[in-house]
Amino acid sequence: MTSNSHGAGDASRPWEQLASDYEQARSREDSLDRLVEWPAQRELLGDVNGLSVLDAGCGNGAKVAELVRDGAAASVGVDISGNFVDAPPPGTQLIQGDLSDLAAVPGLGGRRFDRIMFLQSFGYAKDPVAALRTARMMLADNGFIVLTRTQPIRYAIERAEQNGTSLGEEYFSTDSFSYRHNGWNDQVTLTKRPYTMSDLLNVFSAAGLWIEAAVEPQLSEDARRRYPHKQAVLNKYLGILLFKLRPLPG
Repeated sequence: MTSNSHGAGDASRPWEQLASDYEQARSREDSLDRLVEWPAQRELLGDVNGLSVLDAGCGNGAKVAELVRDGAAASVGVDISGNFVDAPPPGTQLIQGDLSDLAAVPGLGGRRFDRIMFLQSFGYAKDPVAALRTARMMLADNGFIVLTRTQPIRYAIERAEQNGTSLGEEYFSTDSFSYRHNGWNDQVTLTKRPYTMSDLLNVFSAAGLWIEAAVEPQLSEDARRRYPHKQAVLNKYLGILLFKLRPLPG
């Protein structure tokens, strides 16, 4: 069975089918999320003791639950799948909802958060600029957003190989494209919206945000030796981008 997305962003409804497969892949010992992405995201978040966190597109909610165990208070995870971990720690609220309009998610109206996370999720919003604007308005004083996105060149490389085209042709293409993730569930089709680096920067600016820090995490030396097949993936596709975003002054 295949499914396709709606709106301008990445697929959202197919995510309801992919959620369990994604979480299973992410939990593997050699997953890049465990080896590279979450450690880098956690470092960028900093000390969360006593702080409130919103994880927009939280998957099963395990990451926001871990932050609560690390001392975060009154924290929330929102995901369209509703496929959440059992028995999250006290102070964790997991809500089934669409990150396209966080203010409309039951229980979030009027709330403020010290940290808001879009970990590989903001592209699923129907209108990414509007989603980030809403998140910006939900930030507490001195709060910030941690947002991650797959390196745009990765999909361009894959499409160039698949279509027999050049990297430049695919990187600068504005046409949405179909995508299946063999490591999750190759029976579900996502429709993705391509982004260039300038697209990402312009989305942040249009949402009233500026980049305080950007990170391109890589494997540690030990992990490179233990998982050479994962280093081969990063050598070819470069990995993900992490951004620490704050509201523009004024």
